[in-house]
Amino acid sequence: MIATAGRNPAKRRRTGYISNIIHNPMLYLMALPVIAYYIIFHYLPMYGIVIAFKDYVPARGVLESNWVGLKHFESFFSSTYFPRLLRNTLSINLKELLFSFPVPILFAILLNEVRSTKFRRISQSITYMPHFVSTVVICGLLVDFTKSTGVITNIFVALGMPRINMLSVPEYFQGIFIGGIVWQSFGWDSIIYFAALTGIDPALYDAARVDGAGRFRQTLHVTLPGIAPTIVILMLLRIGSMMSVSWDRIVLLYNPLTYETADVLSSYVYRIGLTKMQYSFATAVSLFNSGINILLLIGANTISKRVSENSLW
Repeated sequence: MIATAGRNPAKRRRTGYISNIIHNPMLYLMALPVIAYYIIFHYLPMYGIVIAFKDYVPARGVLESNWVGLKHFESFFSSTYFPRLLRNTLSINLKELLFSFPVPILFAILLNEVRSTKFRRISQSITYMPHFVSTVVICGLLVDFTKSTGVITNIFVALGMPRINMLSVPEYFQGIFIGGIVWQSFGWDSIIYFAALTGIDPALYDAARVDGAGRFRQTLHVTLPGIAPTIVILMLLRIGSMMSVSWDRIVLLYNPLTYETADVLSSYVYRIGLTKMQYSFATAVSLFNSGINILLLIGANTISKRVSENSLW
């Protein structure tokens, strides 16, 4: 007993890990493909961020390219594009957080109140469908709907708006962009909230009804607190990727006429890195983007830990 108590804690943990692997080999075997995926496609490529501090020349390779330190970061921060890119990235993400994030929650709560199982299943199937449609197709539909003769344009013309190609007007771009995200994702994103709703004890609703609470007050005092941990965790994850606007959707929808409100950091990285082949400069911009994401995630997690019992770590 004395020998066991005096054993190195690190050694005990290591022995515990080995024992766990021996007793649960299939669990670790099932986890191997996921672990391999993250190592190969997420961790090993991180070596490439070193080219943000070099004048990378593909013919010379990463190691042989000249080291330039913070030159590319300084060039980006002093460029005329920096304020616009930062403003658009934050603007689109804040609007997406404000409009796109609550919609799946509201949809799950409202559909949970529906007593007809058939209607609920049909509604779920219809709202899930856009998630399985390619982003290219969704963006193509948005382009068709908002052109001068499109369905959405015709609706606005009937309300008194002039007939124009809506995606050529900078002021309309962000609204169309956020609307497309909500349309494609809210049904699928609501699945996790449906799962959280099933975990709420029905006895809580019975007690609320006995106390005279109506449907709205039951939602306010039972449903929302019941799914609050799920909402907080997903909110933290969303904040942690706030600066990472889907560049593919942006690239498919924007054009030079709407750069003023549409061009974001991720689309700028794509345009500079792949079309103009300024690899080091694009990597520096992308690294700055990732750094801001990490700071936002740490800040949001710290605040959540202080004001509630829910946090990622």
